[in-house]
Amino acid sequence: MQVDEDSIKIEFPCDYPIKVMGKNEDDYKEVVLDIIRRHAPDLREENISFRASRNKNYLAVNVTIYATGVKQLQELFDDLKASGRVSMVL
Repeated sequence: MQVDEDSIKIEFPCDYPIKVMGKNEDDYKEVVLDIIRRHAPDLREENISFRASRNKNYLAVNVTIYATGVKQLQELFDDLKASGRVSMVL
């Protein structure tokens, strides 16, 4: 996913919600949170939640990070995609 800075109507820095979907496997949560913390090291536990799909085959990791700019978000999305563990990022 390429982030187009001209189409962004967000004023940075700000709290930015992210939902990461992927297969509900043993270490999925940890892999996703490790990647997110690399780009948002100040992520607080109270800003993390999880929701399994109806059949528990998929898991949504919901976080709110303190986003500092488009570059941070682009690098975060790129790393999540490169992990091979993420199906979708919203």
